[in-house]
Amino acid sequence: MTTPGNDRRNQALRPHAEDAFAHELKALAVADDRPRPARWKLSPWAVATYLLGGTLDDGTVITPKYIGPRRIIEVAVTTLATDRALLLLGVPGTAKTWVSEHLAAAVSGDSTLLVQGTAGTPEEAIRYGWNYARLLAHGPSREALVPSPVMRAMADGMTARVEELTRIPADVQDTLITVLSEKTLPIPELGEEVQAVGGFNLIATANDRDRGVNELSSALRRRFNTVVLPLPATADAEVDIVARRVDQMGRALDLPAVPEGLEEIRRVVTVFRELRDGVTGDGRTKVKSPSGTLSTAEAISVVTGGLALAAHFGDGVLRPSDVAAGILGAVVRDPAADRVVWQEYLETVVREREGWKDFYRACREVTA
Repeated sequence: MTTPGNDRRNQALRPHAEDAFAHELKALAVADDRPRPARWKLSPWAVATYLLGGTLDDGTVITPKYIGPRRIIEVAVTTLATDRALLLLGVPGTAKTWVSEHLAAAVSGDSTLLVQGTAGTPEEAIRYGWNYARLLAHGPSREALVPSPVMRAMADGMTARVEELTRIPADVQDTLITVLSEKTLPIPELGEEVQAVGGFNLIATANDRDRGVNELSSALRRRFNTVVLPLPATADAEVDIVARRVDQMGRALDLPAVPEGLEEIRRVVTVFRELRDGVTGDGRTKVKSPSGTLSTAEAISVVTGGLALAAHFGDGVLRPSDVAAGILGAVVRDPAADRVVWQEYLETVVREREGWKDFYRACREVTA
């Protein structure tokens, strides 16, 4: 017999975007009466609404997936409606992967055609591989060929995703040039090719911090329209982003509701922004920046970890002692240099800030 608890445990910990927000996508598809490019599930207007949020005529609330300049999403969506591929560029934690996934989910209804870029990503991950048992038994054939996510997207008119493009070796990156310029993937072993059908496009992400690792060739860069995702412009915007994402993750993990911890979320965001910017929020005091990025994504991780501590070892309310260790781990990446930066910030900024005495004591306790 299956109980509700068992159903909960059997749910995916992190559903794909098209599954987690299926009701929103369905409501948008019903309400969407605007022209759609070939094989798109939604019109460009509806895709942008899905990313940015809004309320439909039937009262359905579309939650914002991206909080930032509207024009950025509009340019990204418009790019996908043309024959130019989209490159999402930004520092760590600017929601490049998140935006990429939701764009693919809204455009194609499938965000899983993914190539994860690493230093060891082979050419086959972008082109195709072989089922070697069939290859040895029967020789090269379509049945022995194992298509890559990019090849499948070309054949089905879908959106493919390539994460961390600049992590991939340069010669493997350039495999994409023919795909993006000619919309063709040759299969010389069979004397055939796969031609992209309408609806095919590609979204790649790249990290600003990875410049110089495996920079894109000029030929490949020309095939992309680059959209830069900035860090949140204000502390309020970043607090909103962190609160929304932590709430989504917390529901999946049965953690306490975010509203109980908004004060600590604001403190975490304030600390991260000040150390990241090298100056306090009022502009009066300069501070040293640590070696880490202290991104919005790391703030989300710190708060989620703190909520777990509060739920399992506290009273369920997020407190300074729950986030202090997470902040220390995010800030102090270099045990020597970063610890000095953190201790100086604690003594010159946090200690003197009104209403932060409990936060200061909790941070001092884990730092000692």
